[in-house]
Amino acid sequence: MYAIKTFDEEHRVLATGDEPELHRLVLAKYQHGEWQFPVVIEEEAAKPWDDAAYLASMRPDPQTEEREQIRAIRRAYHDDCHTIRSLAIKTGFTNQQVSHLVHKYSLRLRNQYWRAEKYNDPDDVITGQTIYILGDKLEAPADSIKQASQSNGLVCGYYISRVPRA
Repeated sequence: MYAIKTFDEEHRVLATGDEPELHRLVLAKYQHGEWQFPVVIEEEAAKPWDDAAYLASMRPDPQTEEREQIRAIRRAYHDDCHTIRSLAIKTGFTNQQVSHLVHKYSLRLRNQYWRAEKYNDPDDVITGQTIYILGDKLEAPADSIKQASQSNGLVCGYYISRVPRA
């Protein structure tokens, strides 16, 4: 199998087929003035099959998936769902997914919530609607979380903050 390719950096394939047939096609196109650029007839090499690349192309892109999730959350937000729980119910995502995306994209909520950010890893964020939920997630008493939020202290390696009403 042979191919007619352009003679520039791109090497675009214009046609494929047998060599005599392609030679006639090139002559006809030049005689009619359709191709005024140089072309070359080359043997078309079969590309090796790469299973890893094929499977990688089939996997969904995590950024695309995250963008679709945040669009769904924003649609639910505009439909008057202004709490993490109501956003999770409306979109069908878990509370943890909604909480993570709300923080990442700074979506304002009407109610307050508690936020814990890891001391040496700012991407590790834990949130809760109440101080007791956050305490259960961190396995720490609610009183120590409340005290840490007032004095910018650490609890179990996390900075604690309360995000007020928006």
